[in-house]
Amino acid sequence: MKRAPAPLPKRPFRDSALIYASFAIVFVIIIFGTGGNLIVALPVAAGCFVLATAYSWWRIRQRLNAEEEDA
Repeated sequence: MKRAPAPLPKRPFRDSALIYASFAIVFVIIIFGTGGNLIVALPVAAGCFVLATAYSWWRIRQRLNAEEEDA
């Protein structure tokens, strides 16, 4: 038996961007706190944020399109 997918939040695009931004900020804080190289950490954090957010938005769009086709 196939389970129904969980409902999307009210603002899924904003929510995913906020989550990944907070992950990036925590990553930079950890690097700073441990004495790491911020010149490397900042672009890595920004790149991870962009890639994760883009993937998340792509998956949300796919799901919304699939729900429209089913309706």
